[in-house]
Amino acid sequence: MSAILCGCGKGGSSNTTPESGASASSAPVQASAAASDTLAASGAQRGAPVSIAKAKLPGEAAETLRLIKAGGPFPFSEDGVLFRNSSALLPEHPRGYYHAYTVRTPGAADRGLRRIVCGGPRRQATDCYYTDDYYASFKRIAD
Repeated sequence: MSAILCGCGKGGSSNTTPESGASASSAPVQASAAASDTLAASGAQRGAPVSIAKAKLPGEAAETLRLIKAGGPFPFSEDGVLFRNSSALLPEHPRGYYHAYTVRTPGAADRGLRRIVCGGPRRQATDCYYTDDYYASFKRIAD
């Protein structure tokens, strides 16, 4: 099997788009057995991510949640962009439901790999998920 990989700019993603509704391009990608094994090994499941308590999140993730609840201001202009859930790792909802926010990574020269994705109205911390591997797997943030 072969997979088509697209390079992304610094901190960029083909999975997020600006709120204005602009659509990111998507190339067809075939899943390989190795990718499925990696997904299974990470504990991520399609539609039913494992949970993590807020208290177990890194301190930077707790700060990002605080900023989301406060409505900002956010440290990066990309915070709050539409997250399309094109890999279907999160529960299915209509387009526009999920938004992504950066979780700072100490020592990183760019935005790093960590994000929080929240569902519902933009800039509200409801139905939130944490990823530390740039959207390859998610953990649902439990209260």
